[in-house]
Amino acid sequence: MGYGPTSKMLVNLVDGCVPARGVATGSAMWTLDGDRTVQTTVVGVTAVKARAAVEVVTDHMTFTVSPDLLLFTPAGWVHAADAVGTTVAWTHARKLCRERPTIRPGYEFGYFVGATCADGTVYKNYVSLIVNDEGFASRYAAALTASTGLLARLEAVTRPSGYLKRDLPGFRVRVVSSYLSDAMRHYVGGDAHHMRQGFPRVVLRDAVTFQGFLDGYIDGDGCDLKHGWGRIITSANAPFLTELAQVIGARFTPSRKRGLVSQLYVSNRWESRGTFIPEHHPIEPPESSWVQVQEVRPRPALGTKPFTFYSYRLAPYPTFLVNGHLAREAW
Repeated sequence: MGYGPTSKMLVNLVDGCVPARGVATGSAMWTLDGDRTVQTTVVGVTAVKARAAVEVVTDHMTFTVSPDLLLFTPAGWVHAADAVGTTVAWTHARKLCRERPTIRPGYEFGYFVGATCADGTVYKNYVSLIVNDEGFASRYAAALTASTGLLARLEAVTRPSGYLKRDLPGFRVRVVSSYLSDAMRHYVGGDAHHMRQGFPRVVLRDAVTFQGFLDGYIDGDGCDLKHGWGRIITSANAPFLTELAQVIGARFTPSRKRGLVSQLYVSNRWESRGTFIPEHHPIEPPESSWVQVQEVRPRPALGTKPFTFYSYRLAPYPTFLVNGHLAREAW
């Protein structure tokens, strides 16, 4: 019995998707190590003919493989023929070849996250900030570049003012990176909308990073007090402010009317209260998830021509991706 995908089934090489028959010794393949994408190398290819295959139908696609091919589930490895009703490890195949910038923690990282939470916009494949203050936009661009290595520039734009009924000059910083967009959504709980985002606990890794977050967030949604003892944050996202208040040891009473703006006082001496406790959270976004196997259909060979299954010996990781689905041959 064969242990791999059929000859026409797509597998994920580092250079792009190819049919299983197109994999050669020495090819670099994508795979998963936990929730991270990694590379592994083909050290041997075997082709086996057999007359029985199965079609595995998941939430994302249908693929044809040997019944004995192993797929990874939360309970461990299961044969493809027995995978119906389970969830299997999967990553978005179209995102495998994207650039993965190295995200560096520190003050600039905290500032970038804070400013994005306050005034930024996270789209499917880019992050942007449009503000009237050129100094704020410049600090944001510098922090983004310093923490990710991605080039961020200021652009002069105009933006409509509902109050003044005319366009006002402004400045935009926009960086195209689906990886960075995924990271920001991961930090705030999956939904980056300002009214639904959660407090990004990734900024609690140390006091310097958190101070950057405070400065960036207050530059967007706050202001300095005239007496110079602290600053005020204003936001309608009361759960976000409630969690932030606990970190800095501040009293916070949200607005009684849902949707109205609440205020949080941030003392310049917040560190002396001893309420800040460092936490370690992964700074890189997860690149895998679980998809449901909806159906497994037997598929016998038609006529006299059998299926050709391809199996691979790989190092250092023994696994590979069948159009994003994590698999390995049976032991």
